[in-house]
Amino acid sequence: METSIVGVGVGITDRFRSVVEEKATRIEHLAPRAQRVEVKVTHRAYHNGRMEDSTVELTLTGKGPIVRAEAVDGDKFTALDLAVDKLCEQLRRAKDKRVDSRNHPRGAKFEKESGALQGIDLQPASVDVIRAVATGEIPIVTGNEEEEGYTPVVIRTKQFDPEWMTVEEAVDRMELVGHDFFLFIDARSDHPSVVYRRKGWDYGVISLSTQAAPVELAS
Repeated sequence: METSIVGVGVGITDRFRSVVEEKATRIEHLAPRAQRVEVKVTHRAYHNGRMEDSTVELTLTGKGPIVRAEAVDGDKFTALDLAVDKLCEQLRRAKDKRVDSRNHPRGAKFEKESGALQGIDLQPASVDVIRAVATGEIPIVTGNEEEEGYTPVVIRTKQFDPEWMTVEEAVDRMELVGHDFFLFIDARSDHPSVVYRRKGWDYGVISLSTQAAPVELAS
């Protein structure tokens, strides 16, 4: 498995590279089909008295979905250990799910009349949640007029190509990237949807009523 290491605001020493190579063998044991692991180390120094820290981001690519994990610590070696532990745990959970799905095939069914999902531990979002999303009832924090351009909220913007998949597949992908939600196009209804973790239930799903445009196939 190929390894790639990038440092942002920090140099990458030979010792760190050797530790990454050692950790890579552990990852490869759990994901033998993986082809490449990308390691990004970002060092941050603060001017408000806060201690410096390092963020280690791992991205595993190969035959199958992308797997990501991230950890932050004052020491980059500790952050690397934490990120590798997270990534390995996500790989183990995905492997257990594959074994379980072979032994207990999932037969999820969607009832159009009631909107209920049968055969999977998912709870559709309530009417209140859908209404809040549709009307934009989300508090927005803006900066003071005296501090033009300032905002305490850091917004990271990412764009992805739409992917059609089932709800079950979206849950699996969410687990692999280690996020609390996953955006996708429901293959059963063509509706833009998102699965998410929720209290009291394992997962939830929100879908927009507008259908997504079909994918244009190359001639």
